[in-house]
Amino acid sequence: MRSCSTPAMMRSAQLALLALAPSVVSAITTGFPYGSTTVRGVNLGGWLVLEPWITPSIFDNTGDSRVVDEYTYGQFVARATATSVLNNHWNTFITEQDFIAIKNAGLNHVRLPIGYWAWDVSGGEPYVQGQLPFLAKAITWAQNQGLKIVLDLHGAPGSQNGFDNSGQKGTPRWQTSQSNIDRTNAIIKKIALQYASQSSVIPIIATLNEPAGFFSQQLLDVTRQYWYDSYGNVRFPFGNSTQGNTVLMIHDAFQPLSYWNGFMGTSTGRQGVAIDTHIYQMFSNALVAMNNSQHISNACNNAGELSAFNDLWKIVGEWTTAATDCAKYLNGRGTGARYDGTLSGSPRVGSCTGLTGSTSTFSSAYKTFLRQMFEAQTITFERNANGWIYWTWKTEITDEWSYQKGLAGGWIPSNPGTRQFPTICG
Repeated sequence: MRSCSTPAMMRSAQLALLALAPSVVSAITTGFPYGSTTVRGVNLGGWLVLEPWITPSIFDNTGDSRVVDEYTYGQFVARATATSVLNNHWNTFITEQDFIAIKNAGLNHVRLPIGYWAWDVSGGEPYVQGQLPFLAKAITWAQNQGLKIVLDLHGAPGSQNGFDNSGQKGTPRWQTSQSNIDRTNAIIKKIALQYASQSSVIPIIATLNEPAGFFSQQLLDVTRQYWYDSYGNVRFPFGNSTQGNTVLMIHDAFQPLSYWNGFMGTSTGRQGVAIDTHIYQMFSNALVAMNNSQHISNACNNAGELSAFNDLWKIVGEWTTAATDCAKYLNGRGTGARYDGTLSGSPRVGSCTGLTGSTSTFSSAYKTFLRQMFEAQTITFERNANGWIYWTWKTEITDEWSYQKGLAGGWIPSNPGTRQFPTICG
């Protein structure tokens, strides 16, 4: 494998793009009026990329503790069994009825995570393929309902963050190999060209979910260059100076939004770029220790950072009503939770009983809090950003994370603009 691009090479490529951009800018006709109409959407998490906490039964049924992500599922489960289980999951977990329900819930977007391995296992990865026919179905279903798809590459070769939701849990290695980066760019080029004529249903492509910019300077540098490459790949899908109408979505790489000031805004001669930021309140000991009132204040206080950044369209692409990490396997299969002290190194805050699982175990006070969390966040994201996409539509056993169950349980309104607490953020 070739070594990663040097900083000098990166700067040279960036300067070349900067020189090119002003001369090729022309009007973009987006498939959704980003910036003038609010994005209200939901993620289809756990469908075409497995996550142990969303579908724990798939992992528990293996009887093998080594199976902690989709990579090890393909590695340690007999191929015939894995293929059968996954095809059944793809056929049943999300169907056209879900798209109808999403439309009826007043939403206009679905964000669809999919892994690189749906296209490419040339590196010898053990993944089971077969996701692409279901992507095709999803596009048809979205088109039938007038929904827009954010096509989201959720995992890259080597893993861009080491999270199980990248397909491979462990140490991020995407940035350490030019082959990994080249493969990722090749997939994005293929996707962008294939769907360039379908921007009315796939108006936006997120070229990599959650690259872990906090892991190393190398990973952050590679991510910055990858976003520049993605601009060419997505905005110029035909391989020439003809622009397409597909919007590029980059992720903040876990950096403050201010870090990206001047990166790809119109001042650089670019257009058709959105930034994705993910806002959760349970992935640190300090966050899970907050009481309900503090969680709501924290949600409202996100207004400051969001409103201060105006270089790009900004969408909160993942968030939830949940305020604890009590969901089984949320921190990884075989690990515990910060909230109840079962995760190593975390002081106990309290019992998880009644805070996760079935709606039938939720008190009316807890459901009221979940409704307040929904409203505080949607109000904040709509006032100070260009909208939001909830994580996630459906889960097996953790209703506090499920938009579908929230609708049924009453803490998510059937019209997302309906407010019981309109002044919750002042």
